[in-house]
Amino acid sequence: MNLSGTKDRGSGNPRTWRLVVASFPTHFTFARGLLSKGTIMHVIVLGSGLLGVSSAYYLSQMGHQVTVVDRQASPAAETSFANGGQISVSHAEPWANPSAPLKVLKWLGQEDAPLLFRLRADMRQWLWGLQFLRECTPGRTRHNIEQIVRLGTYSRAMLRELRASTGLNYDQRTQGILHFYTSEKEFESALAPAEQMRELGCDRQVVSADEAVRLEPALASVRHMLAGATYTAEDESGDANRFARELVKLCQGAGVHFLMSHTVTALRQSGGAIDHIEATDSEGRFQRLHADAYVLAMGSFSPMYAEHLGLKLPIYPAKGYSVTLPVKDASKAYQVSLTDDEYKLVFSRLTGPNGDRLRIAGTAELNGYDRDLNRVRCEAIVRRVEQLFPGAGHLDQASFWTGLRPATPSNVPLIGRSRVPNLYLNTGHGTLGWTHACGSGKSIARIISGQRPEVDFDFIGA
Repeated sequence: MNLSGTKDRGSGNPRTWRLVVASFPTHFTFARGLLSKGTIMHVIVLGSGLLGVSSAYYLSQMGHQVTVVDRQASPAAETSFANGGQISVSHAEPWANPSAPLKVLKWLGQEDAPLLFRLRADMRQWLWGLQFLRECTPGRTRHNIEQIVRLGTYSRAMLRELRASTGLNYDQRTQGILHFYTSEKEFESALAPAEQMRELGCDRQVVSADEAVRLEPALASVRHMLAGATYTAEDESGDANRFARELVKLCQGAGVHFLMSHTVTALRQSGGAIDHIEATDSEGRFQRLHADAYVLAMGSFSPMYAEHLGLKLPIYPAKGYSVTLPVKDASKAYQVSLTDDEYKLVFSRLTGPNGDRLRIAGTAELNGYDRDLNRVRCEAIVRRVEQLFPGAGHLDQASFWTGLRPATPSNVPLIGRSRVPNLYLNTGHGTLGWTHACGSGKSIARIISGQRPEVDFDFIGA
C-alpha cells in the first residue's frame, strides 16, 4: 500500500490512504521485513481473536517463537465469539457505496435501522464518518471491492488448505452462500457489484427467485416476496469461535504460548521501535514482555494503543448483533447460509457439539465503545427471522449477543508493517474478520518473515 499519494492501479483515483493521511498526519511508510528471510524471531501477538490466533498459527508454522497476550480468560471471547459464521467472499460490497449516504440519512434516529449512526460528541466518529463519505464514490467502491475480493478469495483457499492438512472441525458447511432480495431496487443495485466480483474470480451468479427456492427450500413460504438472488457456490459457513478454539490447540501443540487474562497497559518505545509491552495479569501483577516483533490484532481497541505511538488508525467500532436459536422444526429451517442484503443480516446453520442452532447476525450501530444490548435491535432481528422462516427456531430460547467490529471507512483492513519498525498490524476487518482470517494471518506471517505475501492486496509496508 503506497501512502505517498500515487494512483490506484487502473482507477485513476487517489488512494483512500492519501485521504486518511490528510485527516491523520502520522501514518505509515513503506518498509521491508524487520529481519532477513529465514531469521527466527520471538513475536508477541496482541489479541486472541480470529486474527490474532491465525497470525500466531502461521508465524509458528514459519518457525518463529510466538506469545499471544489477551485480557480475556479464553480466546475469541469478544468480537469472534458469536458472529454470523460466514466465509463470504461474495459479501465484498462495502458499506460505503454510492447508495449509502441517502440510506444513512433516512435511517438516522431509527432504532432498528440496518446501519445506524448514533451521532455523538466524538471527534473520531465524525472524522471516520467524513472518510466514509469519501469512500462512497463509484470509483472508490470498485477499488475497495477489488481489494476485499482478492483477500477473501485467497483467505478462503488458505482455510481449505488448513482444514485439509489438519482435519480441523468447526461445524463447517460447504453449501455456498445465497444472497436473496425482497426489494426489486436492492436486487437491481446488486447486479453490477456481482458482475465485478465474477470478473475478479468470485463466482457470484445471479439466479431467479425460483432457483433460490430450489437451492434453499426453506424460502418457499416467502417465494412471493423474493425479487431475485445471487449464489456463490464456493462460499462457506461455520462456527468462528469453535474454529478459533480448535486453532489455539494446534498453536499450543506447536509451542505457541498464550498469556490469557493479561491486560496490556502500554506499548513502550526505545530508539523509535517497540522495546516492550507492559501488562497486568488477573491478580494485578505487573509484567514487562519483550520480543523482536509485535502484531497488533486487538480489533476495535487497536487505535487506542497505536495512538500512544503516534499512529492514527482509521478504525471505529461498529456494534453488531447476533441471535442464536435452537432449531425447533428442521423442515422449516434453512440449510444453506443466507444473506439478506436489504436488512444487513446473515444466516448460518450450526450443527455440532452444541446442538442444531440457527445463527442470525448483522446490522451495524456506530455508537462508540458502548456494548449494551439494544432490545429494539434484537427484536427487529427476531421479527425478520420469524417473517422469513416461521416456526423454524425456538424464539423463546433466543440467545442475544453484541460485539464491536473494527471497521475502516472503506471496509478494507489494515495488514502489514506500521511506521514503527517492529510493529505490525492485522486489524480493521469489520464484518469480514472470519472471511479474511486465514489469508490475513498467513500474509502477516510472511511479511514479518521478510517474504512477499501470496496475494495481490494493498498491504502496508510489504
